[in-house]
Amino acid sequence: MEGTTLFERLGGSPGIAALVDDIIGAHMQNPVIGPRFQPYLDKPETLAVAKQHLCTFIAAGSGGPQEYAGRSMRDAHRGMNISEAEYMAAMDDILSVLARRGVDQLSRQEVLAITYSLKQDILHV
Repeated sequence: MEGTTLFERLGGSPGIAALVDDIIGAHMQNPVIGPRFQPYLDKPETLAVAKQHLCTFIAAGSGGPQEYAGRSMRDAHRGMNISEAEYMAAMDDILSVLARRGVDQLSRQEVLAITYSLKQDILHV
């Protein structure tokens, strides 16, 4: 794995898109955070835009060639009053999807570290 970026280890843009689809699907099924995500089912255009922003954010943050020009994590989550339990439920979904998709342990740990570094920008903003 030496010399490969997290972006490459996640499967590049196609791999990240598949991960995002699975993660959002897991969030929708999660009893803790599902109510925040299920309304997107009635807004497929909004859901598609949100997924695309997330794909670009992950790609740019993992060493891909994309440049993220969207809102910051703090701005994207402002006013949502996300609890610690909701944050942890989202983290659990992300890590479960990565494991289910066969992403290696080191890459999962990197994703965990990156996601954890954003925690204060997501919670109770």
